[in-house]
Amino acid sequence: MLITISRQFGAGGSEVAKRVAAALGWRVVDNELVEQVAARAGLPAERVAERDERVPTFTERLARTLAAATPEVFPTDSANLLTDVPEAELVRITELVVADAASQGRVVVVGRAAPAVLARETDALHVRLVAPRAFRIQVAADRLGCAAAKAAAALDDTDRMRARYSREYYRRDWSDPLNFHMVLNTGVLGFDGATDVIVARARALGWEAVSGER
Repeated sequence: MLITISRQFGAGGSEVAKRVAAALGWRVVDNELVEQVAARAGLPAERVAERDERVPTFTERLARTLAAATPEVFPTDSANLLTDVPEAELVRITELVVADAASQGRVVVVGRAAPAVLARETDALHVRLVAPRAFRIQVAADRLGCAAAKAAAALDDTDRMRARYSREYYRRDWSDPLNFHMVLNTGVLGFDGATDVIVARARALGWEAVSGER
């Protein structure tokens, strides 16, 4: 039993994932996955973060997104550090980490092309979160603590790279709704509304936490 959350930048993927996991008594796998991939690759976590969901070089993403969100964890100059591990190898390691997380069950996985990596899993619910551009820019600006124009640039760059990652490595159209079981508009539903829909479906499938796991 697992749920994957794919998301447009600023659509609230991490926030909704946390709320879904809390409601179900499950665990969420999000940015900590970077540390697990780094450990397997023998790299500092910031180097892996630079390549997260990015092809062919993954090189600018940190400075444009993660560094702005968590500069104490991901230094803004670390984009210049990544030269030693082929991106295809990091993708392969990421697949292994995602598969390991899924194998434990009762988990909400955010991003990392999880619907493609876990496409053969039968007890899975694949969700994509979208929202109007203006809504996402505002969310991103609040989250990154920057002007709307800078947030919009980060939004466009990140979504473009996520789409390319899916296309290059999995031959999938990242925006195709048929690759998901649900496509939810958080600009309309809000984060709570989207959470409620996902949780309701999980419960309809009988995916409650077992007694004592909450």
